[in-house]
Amino acid sequence: MTERIESPNLIVPLGTQVVMRVEIVPIGGGSLVPKGTVGELIRTPADATHAYQVRFADGQEGSVRRQEFSLLKHLKNGPIGDHDQVLKEFDQYDYVIYRCVVGSRAYGLSNDESDTDRRGVYLPPADLHWSLYGVPEQLENVETEEVYWELQKFLVLALKANPNVLECLYSPLVETKTALAEDLLSHRNAFLSKLVYQTYNGYVLSQFKRLEQDLRSAGTIKWKHAMHLIRLLLSGITVLREGFVPLSVEAHREQLLSIRRGEVPWESVNAWRLRLHEEFDDAYAETALPENPDYQVVNDFLLRARRSTAR
Repeated sequence: MTERIESPNLIVPLGTQVVMRVEIVPIGGGSLVPKGTVGELIRTPADATHAYQVRFADGQEGSVRRQEFSLLKHLKNGPIGDHDQVLKEFDQYDYVIYRCVVGSRAYGLSNDESDTDRRGVYLPPADLHWSLYGVPEQLENVETEEVYWELQKFLVLALKANPNVLECLYSPLVETKTALAEDLLSHRNAFLSKLVYQTYNGYVLSQFKRLEQDLRSAGTIKWKHAMHLIRLLLSGITVLREGFVPLSVEAHREQLLSIRRGEVPWESVNAWRLRLHEEFDDAYAETALPENPDYQVVNDFLLRARRSTAR
């Protein structure tokens, strides 16, 4: 594998240690400096089309073009320093074990212009996961609105009551589901706990504060965001009261769509939000959910999943 050159048009700073890719004729004559010799840049050019000046350990100096040397720090890393290129040899989307549709289509809030948001989990082979290169915590394709979390990352986010991840576990629109994913879904209640109250409430409070600041400074807000914050409170109340994560908002669909269209005054939206916080407080006081998720059940599943990918 060839060494990568990051942003070749940028000028490498003075003092950078470099390694010669070719033999160098010293300035003023003398013995050729062998390929592989380490030197230090002592003069940089005005642009990338001109030469650098480098000094070697024996005091000799040479004139070198950018393509004639490698950065020592990159050379020492080898392919580890360019793990993205190594990982391109694998189509990691082949390792998606669970794929579902979330967002407006799952909530029942979609229209003709709505995107199809896909989320899920991928589980790479153990050999790749354990290798020097590791694996990314998530795969993301902006053009197709897809995000897939590496299994452990997904589990950790779900244990923290991340709303986006919990909704994946309860989406009614499932497109891909392996046996391991079936196993995961059979234990989805293990992720539900009173942490939902703290996580959802904290997020909504912070985001409404930002919306209020936007309203004061710009005179308008992102109404779609306000709608989803209200939806999140409605969802959290159901989680605490009924022990599952609802996605469909059919009972409140018209009210929520009116907010998204900007037809509801800010004062009315905020008043509804405050009433929902009160309901959330009551649901928290009465919930049968445990204080914390079942870490042991989730850890046992992760170990089963990891072992299933080992040769």
